[in-house]
Amino acid sequence: MSTPVRLLLCDDHAVVRAGLRALLSSADGIEVVGEAGSGEEALAVAGRVHPDVVLMDLQLGEGMDGVTATRRLTAGGPGGEGREVAPRVLVLTMFDTDADITRAIEAGATGYLLKAERPDELFTAIHSAASGRTALSAPVADRLLARMRSPHPTLSEREHEILGQLARGLGNREIARALFISEATVKTHLGRIYGKLGVETRSGAVAVAKERRLLQ
Repeated sequence: MSTPVRLLLCDDHAVVRAGLRALLSSADGIEVVGEAGSGEEALAVAGRVHPDVVLMDLQLGEGMDGVTATRRLTAGGPGGEGREVAPRVLVLTMFDTDADITRAIEAGATGYLLKAERPDELFTAIHSAASGRTALSAPVADRLLARMRSPHPTLSEREHEILGQLARGLGNREIARALFISEATVKTHLGRIYGKLGVETRSGAVAVAKERRLLQ
């Protein structure tokens, strides 16, 4: 009988962790050896239990986020001390924006799953991650392929207009007034712009837009 995959759960919601532990107890070849509610705790617990795979949420409330924890774990941080191989990190999140996916993969995540996945797909992904194979949710794989095929994001006319206003240093209320739309609509468009450009801030969006000559 093969050795079970040693798994560490990291999610800032105790109810989610309890649900995952209960779910994974029915999976063959997977043993939950620890839990963590923050990035800092994940590093500390990994240093003690030496998991094969860390199931990592990205949004962890205050303190260290999932991306930073992933980078430190895969770089041979506390979870890798005394081991020839650092633990694999499998992201399990609700967020599938280009920015989140890119940051997680660049930080060293072996896989990226959405919480809408079926249990059997999660089990398979955990075993794949333990073996060093990439595991991606279908929507995530689609987004990565689309980005590879079209490295320069296509912005809508309205998104170009809002990006131009951002470059002028206008706030959401000022942009809304200038374009005769609501602030809520501005926020929605900004979220899409950030996702397409793979950024998280206004200044980041403007910098990438200038670099790619997206500003009129």
